[in-house]
Amino acid sequence: MTKNTEQTPDYLGHRKRVRDKFLAGGGKDMADYEFLELLLMMSIPRRDVKPIAKNLIRKFGSFADVINAEKEDLLSCEGIKETSVALLKAVREGAVRMQYQTLKAADQPIINSMDIMIDYFRSSMAYEGIEQFRIVYLDTKLRLIGEEIQQRGTINSVSLHPREVIKSAINHGAGAIIMVHNHPSGDVTPSRADMEITDKIDAACKAVNIRLIDHLIISRNSIYSFSQKGTVF
Repeated sequence: MTKNTEQTPDYLGHRKRVRDKFLAGGGKDMADYEFLELLLMMSIPRRDVKPIAKNLIRKFGSFADVINAEKEDLLSCEGIKETSVALLKAVREGAVRMQYQTLKAADQPIINSMDIMIDYFRSSMAYEGIEQFRIVYLDTKLRLIGEEIQQRGTINSVSLHPREVIKSAINHGAGAIIMVHNHPSGDVTPSRADMEITDKIDAACKAVNIRLIDHLIISRNSIYSFSQKGTVF
């Protein structure tokens, strides 16, 4: 009988240590690359994934940047296949969905949950490479009814029509709305076009007795509130 001289790969012991560290602390004391490594262990079963995780953080900058990276950019990285991309995107979607459901479940005016709303839109929009414009629909007590993307644009502009915004608000039975869009450049200073469209939609809302509560411009690290800045309203 031939004696089996194969040894357990070193990375298997390392994987157990990573899992144990996560289970012991819930991930709070783990570096971005370690948390990413934990996820990659689930999609890449027979390989040392630590170098892959570190390479991803090095290329994109942070855990948040990795899970928000474009599919093609992720697939261009050594060791990353579609299974790993699907897992990373599922984590992102799970985080965004949890934030939205938390916001939706709050039976109170949305202005009492502004931090949660801003976190939600930062997660769902701030990492987009092009501008998108969303409308948040509220009832007469300013509780969340729903939200939708009204327009997607180029890297620095969107085309939004007040008529379509009002039509959609009426169809949702909204008594008030909040406008939200992102600036991929990171500079949340409103442009002249931002100011003009806000004035037009505000006037259109007043004509049908719908309140425009605010217009938020979101980036990864900043936010501009038309209401708080006293620009309108």
